[in-house]
Amino acid sequence: MRKAMVVSQLRTTEVSDPHLIAAMSHIPREDFVPAARRNFAYADRGVQIGEDRALNPPLTTGRLLNMARITKADNILLIGAATGYTAAVLAQLAATVAAVEQNPKLAAIAEKNLANYANVNVETGNLAEGWSASAPYSVIVIDGFVEQIPDNVVDQLAPDGRIVAVIPHDGVPRLALGRVASGHVGYQYFADGAGCPLPGFEVARSFEF
Repeated sequence: MRKAMVVSQLRTTEVSDPHLIAAMSHIPREDFVPAARRNFAYADRGVQIGEDRALNPPLTTGRLLNMARITKADNILLIGAATGYTAAVLAQLAATVAAVEQNPKLAAIAEKNLANYANVNVETGNLAEGWSASAPYSVIVIDGFVEQIPDNVVDQLAPDGRIVAVIPHDGVPRLALGRVASGHVGYQYFADGAGCPLPGFEVARSFEF
């Protein structure tokens, strides 16, 4: 199923980074989902992991990381560690990964799953606050759908840093790449895409009569 994911989902949708493809070919995604969901680990949809959360579809994660152009020189902030799958993939690509998870049960699972990854630190904290203690980051990966990206998260990017996420654009969830230039971030929306919602990034709704 992992090989089928690479052939039918990644290679057919402009996921071209050979290091990323190798990492996603190697990491057993089924080890990061509940036992009852293992048969769905590589399906082209989100996989429920409990605690009202789900792993992003592998295609969504693959396309976001492909556009981030991660190298061994990068220090990464991963927002939404969940059970640790994306952190495990990033560990193969980058220098360091700070993986933030606000749900204590999921954070504990991620720590267990990532125990053998020396360059990953699982941090427990509010997702919408990022993790400023290890900032600045050359890349921020928001591994899910968010209605907005708070300024305080963008502020944790290094100059010329980049950020990837699934965010709404013209009312449609889009995969987006943001780049910092002259102190501002501009977004390139490069594909429609499904993303599993992350808590804490909702836009405040105004009251209307």
